[in-house]
Order: sequence, then structure tokens, then C-alpha cells
Amino acid sequence: MRALRTVPIVAAAALLLSACAGTTTPDTATEASGDGAFPVTISHAFGETTITEKPERVATVSWSNQEVPLALGVVPVGMAKVTWGDDDGDGVLPWVEDRLTELDAETPVLFDETDGIDYEAVADTQPDVILAAYSGLTQEDYDTLSKIAPVVAYPEVAWGTSLEDMIRLDSAALGLASEGDALIEQLHGEIDDALQAHAELEGKKVLFSYIDPSDFSQIGFYTSLDTRPGFLESLGLPVPTVVAEESAGSELFYTTVSAEQADRFSDVDVFVTYGDASGAIVAQLQADPLLSKIPAIAAGRIAILENDTPLAASANPSPLSIGWGIDDYFALLAAAAQAG
Repeated sequence: MRALRTVPIVAAAALLLSACAGTTTPDTATEASGDGAFPVTISHAFGETTITEKPERVATVSWSNQEVPLALGVVPVGMAKVTWGDDDGDGVLPWVEDRLTELDAETPVLFDETDGIDYEAVADTQPDVILAAYSGLTQEDYDTLSKIAPVVAYPEVAWGTSLEDMIRLDSAALGLASEGDALIEQLHGEIDDALQAHAELEGKKVLFSYIDPSDFSQIGFYTSLDTRPGFLESLGLPVPTVVAEESAGSELFYTTVSAEQADRFSDVDVFVTYGDASGAIVAQLQADPLLSKIPAIAAGRIAILENDTPLAASANPSPLSIGWGIDDYFALLAAAAQAG
């Protein structure tokens, strides 16, 4: 996922724009008391949730929350079925499959969230806690799920939870806060090593977009609130001026501007977007009379994340996807930065 405040045309575009979005800066404080001792109280956008005893049956909803317990050795009884980025059609991303194999565990019950959260399916797993620290829960979602089990919701804004805060909140609910902190430190080390291996990215301004090939009249892109650009920003990469301007004071993870304002993208070093395996989107962008005025597009400094692939899904970083594909992701960006 951004996932996701949170990817191939029409129906998949909804997933690109909502199920993989959102971020805050890595040092955002979360309010969760306790570490291994219960009760644990967690503050979030809908109030507070108190978990009276260590959960034995953990359910997760929305994008990537299942990866926190799995990374910490806890197998959920149920989790959201993946509908984008799945490489073999089983509803589970490859890095989650790998972790389940490592834990010698069966695939949990998969909740089909195509039309929203399947409350009945969640209830059928009889969870002791429902993890949704990274999600777009509505008040109705939260209230309904809370009738099933205590719910850990996002801290402030829908789809606006950083990787670090998702780990902090979800791990605290499991009584594994210190283990969650250790996981964050481990992931930071893996990310730093991968970034150092691709020094070509240093100082580069990366714009993460979603361009509808059937309509080049608008330039759609993700703000700093989305995990994709927010993640890169948290690593110290500078922000394109247009992203900084559109992110300031906004609660939107995604926005559009008219292609007639193409000059606002003049300082973008790498233009990231989604496309099919043919890479045809590059020629289309360069042939457009307005978009071709953007220097990064004219020079071919375009990184294409192939639609509906695990690598594209991993651009929305999560606890298990980082070890699986962060080096490949940075390599893709670095290659684009050197083009032209």
C-alpha cells in the first residue's frame, strides 16, 4: 500500500489513492502506556482504547497492520486480503508469505475489504484486539469494530500514520512496545544501508505521482502526508517546491494541479509514477505539449513502478516490505536520477 489520509486504472486507482497512503514524521509522539504490563491505554483519533490483558487473538484490518505482529512473532487470526500488488493471487503479499513460512504458520483468515470492512468476518475470528493504527477508519467503522473488540485506530488523520507510529501503536497494544522500538531501530538500519548504497539519490527531489494516461490535463501527485513521499522526506531527501507548497497546512494526502502549471515542477529531479510493463507512459508524457515542459520528464528522469506488482506496493514502506525490497526500490529511483 500509503497504504496510503492513504494502483492500474479506474478501480485500482482507488486503492492507489486511499489504501496505501499517509505519513507523519518519524519522531511523532504516540500516546500508549505500558510495556508488557496491562492494562494498556492507547490514545487515538476517536478517543482512547484500553486493553485490559495481553491479547491472544489478534485481528488486523486495512493496509499492512498485520505486518507489525508478524514481525514481532505474533500470527494474527485474521487480516485484510490484499487486492493490489499480489504476485500470485492468494491475497497475501510475498514478504508476508515469507514471514508466515518463517513462523511455520498457516495463512490467517483473509478479510475481503473490497467494499469496506467485513465486520462479520472480523467478528467470526473472535479477536481480543483489532489493530488499525494505519487505516482510514470512519467513526462508524470504529464504533462497529469496538463492539467486537478493543480497536487501535490511527493517531490523528486517516491514512496519516507513519511507519514508525504504526509500529509503536500496534506493538504497544500487544504488550510489545520495547520490541516495537527495537524493530524500528532495525528497519532504520536497513534503510540507511540501502540508501548509502545508492548515493545517486543524495539531494534529489523526488515527486511521487499518479497520472491518468487518459487525462493529461491534470498532474496528480502525493503530498508529504502520504507515506511514499513522506518516507523519502524523512530520510533527508529534499522536497520539490510544488509538494511543499501543496502540503503546507493541508490534510490531503493527494492533490492535483492543472497541467498548465507545469512550470511549478521545474525543480523535480525524479518523477515517479505508475505504468505498465511496456513503459509506454514515458513516451506519452514526453509527447504531451505541457507535461514535456517539466525538465525531469523531458530528460527521461522518470521512475516507473509497474502496476499491480509487489515492488510497486513496497513503495509504501511497511515493517516486512523493507527487508524484502528496499534496495530494489532505491535502485529504481537511482537509475531514474541518472537518466538523461
